[in-house]
Amino acid sequence: MPTGNSDSQQTISGILNCHITHREMQGGIFHCSQCGKSFTDQSTHQQHQCNHTAEKLRHCSECGKNFAQQSQLQRHQRNHTGEKPYNCSECGKTFIGKNTLKAHQHTHTGEKLHHCLQCGKSFGQQGNLQCHQRVHNGEKPYYCSQCGMCFTQQSNLQRHQRIHNGEKPYHCSQCGKSFVNNCSLRTHQRIHNGEKPHHCSECGKSFIYKSDFQIHQRIHTGEKPYNCSECGKRFTTMSNFQRHQRIHTAEKPHHCTHCGKNFIHENQLQKHQSIHTGEKPYQCSECGKSFSYKSPLKKHHRVHMAEKPIQCLVWTEIHLFTAEDTRVDLHGAISL
Repeated sequence: MPTGNSDSQQTISGILNCHITHREMQGGIFHCSQCGKSFTDQSTHQQHQCNHTAEKLRHCSECGKNFAQQSQLQRHQRNHTGEKPYNCSECGKTFIGKNTLKAHQHTHTGEKLHHCLQCGKSFGQQGNLQCHQRVHNGEKPYYCSQCGMCFTQQSNLQRHQRIHNGEKPYHCSQCGKSFVNNCSLRTHQRIHNGEKPHHCSECGKSFIYKSDFQIHQRIHTGEKPYNCSECGKRFTTMSNFQRHQRIHTAEKPHHCTHCGKNFIHENQLQKHQSIHTGEKPYQCSECGKSFSYKSPLKKHHRVHMAEKPIQCLVWTEIHLFTAEDTRVDLHGAISL
């Protein structure tokens, strides 16, 4: 008399044999008659079709999930036990499944077996190819229930959700500051270790942040990508462009809490507030006299330095220079 297990296996076998009749006729490709998904090998095809049957006989006692095959259950249970029996001989990293190990080993060999038919780009893992293909088809299957934003990868959604829940799981051991993702933490740590990995080949200056480096390069290239549609003036940075636009819109977003006066730029507000606070942060190193603004301090310095006006031979108007001013060396000048 056959056992219950053998009856179940016969049931699954019968279902799979029925499905196999739907194979190929198109170059040896196995098609699932339930959902239309295609497979290049029969075993993977059979495992997939078990998902459509009611014969999920293997039960996980930890979470209640069911599996059609014992091997699938065993692999799944490693998520609960933490067991990773497959070891990479190159780097020692361990993995739950054999296929995951094989995919990882491509990182050492440089082998990229999975190719994008749209652009020809190659990938070491099938999952990476699938994520890449969303660039072409526009698919964004991961949806944020808080704001409706969609993402191509689950990891991107998880990082995004930290904006809503305020979670910052990455902590700096130097100062205790927290960050949403590991990349931001690593970048921040350069402040402590002095690392400046972005080097300008033109002048040798180095930068912590790639964005600062890219902006700096515009000094050498002359690039000004931000164009004002009102007056045609161009700017190297978005922040300068946005500040400039306030001239046209008359927007003055910086408000003085003392008198209610509004200003276009934040530094204008800061200077203005010294009227109310009496603060005079600019001090003469010669006599100790203090000033609210930098420009009066510069004029005051002439008292001590006996500075004389100097006329630039290139510029027609008269400018005030010190004898050490590099602009004098550039153009040449005469004392008046």
